[in-house]
Amino acid sequence: MHNQFANKAQAWSARFSEPVSDLVKRYTASVNFDQRMARFDIQGSLAHAEMLASIGILSAADLTAIQKGMDRILTEIDEGRFEWSIDLEDVHLNIEKRLVELIGDAGKRLHTGRSRNDQVATDIRLWLRNEIDIAIDLLGQLRTALARLALEQAETILPGFTHLQVAQPVTFGHHLLAYAEMFGRDAERLADCRRRVNRLPLGAAALAGTSYPLDRERVARTLGFDEVCRNSLDAVSDRDFAIEFCSAAALIMMHISRMSEELILWMSPRIGFIQLADRFCTGSSIMPQKKNPDVPELARGKTGRVNGHLIGLLTLMKGQPLAYNKDNQEDKEGLFDAADTVRDTLTIFVDMMSGVKVNAQAMRAAALQGFATATDLADYLVKKGIPFRDAHEIVAHAVRTCEQRQCDLADLSLQELQAFNPLIQDDIFQVLTLEGSVAARSHTGGTAPVRVRAEAQRILDQSAQ
Repeated sequence: MHNQFANKAQAWSARFSEPVSDLVKRYTASVNFDQRMARFDIQGSLAHAEMLASIGILSAADLTAIQKGMDRILTEIDEGRFEWSIDLEDVHLNIEKRLVELIGDAGKRLHTGRSRNDQVATDIRLWLRNEIDIAIDLLGQLRTALARLALEQAETILPGFTHLQVAQPVTFGHHLLAYAEMFGRDAERLADCRRRVNRLPLGAAALAGTSYPLDRERVARTLGFDEVCRNSLDAVSDRDFAIEFCSAAALIMMHISRMSEELILWMSPRIGFIQLADRFCTGSSIMPQKKNPDVPELARGKTGRVNGHLIGLLTLMKGQPLAYNKDNQEDKEGLFDAADTVRDTLTIFVDMMSGVKVNAQAMRAAALQGFATATDLADYLVKKGIPFRDAHEIVAHAVRTCEQRQCDLADLSLQELQAFNPLIQDDIFQVLTLEGSVAARSHTGGTAPVRVRAEAQRILDQSAQ
């Protein structure tokens, strides 16, 4: 039998009187980057073929041939023997052509009742669902690493800042758990995004559905989708799910970037709170003493890259009429890179945060600067019956005196403190210590060591489930 498909570069070329130019081929082809979806394209095709056989459109023999052919193609891809061709534009036509070469007409029948429009939408969702699962798992691992370090550093005191000025003493464990909370919300967002990713477009065909009696729900069950897309026009043109993922990815990277900024500051010799393992740092080509925190710096930079992908996708979609347009080929590279960046960054940070070395003495010394227990003195006076605003003014005068004397509030004698207010008694010195300050904040969400241990253990228990 004459094989028209084998003689035509494109599946649609019979409509045209001349082939596209080589430049247009390169400009319009996506196979160089969408071939990463090959396994998911095959997965979707096998589910489609099984459904076609179940409704009598494919024979049992055709189904068996398709299954065997796809198995061979997947092996060729896994072993690096598959020959990708730019002439065939994308991953879908490359696989289809190879299938026809292997099994003949049965391979041509596979595309019955579907279009590349609903096919690619399905492939992206299958691929992205897998990436989301990986990212959620990595976020859980990072939260575990932070919780373990928080348990170790539950009593380590460092200054808490607002406006990068010393505010109040906190525990380092509490500080770490703030990031664990951020990454927990990131995982929640991804799980919620996954619900909207996990809807099947296949069966929408090009844009209007198909006259074949497809069992879309059967395909959805086979592929593990929660439901089918309810409108064929929307099914092939929707990229909300990709935009939503990029939004979640941008938030993840923003949180990574905030943490990176602190790691970079903390590693500075002027601060010296922590050290990162050497494998996450580099030296200088000219200054032999340097140990640069390259991984946090690069992660901070890559955050802008992921933000850009989000804006790129939003801009890509903003002017598109229904239904599918070739513009949507541009959805993949940014989406792929965003997912790759999140995956690689989280993988590295899990390892890096598991090996942070803490200089507790430097942290404590820093907490003794900047009158970190001034609020505790004000609270002490309030508990003695003084209105908070009056207590605030009293403590401000005491701080000003200490600035002039170049000492801390805890360095003042009881007699000197009573000069600011006679209600102050000798129990004030328990209040003015760093340890007393953090221990007093034992409510839910507080920085007390007992609370840090409980919260860290809660996260570890969650991760073990």
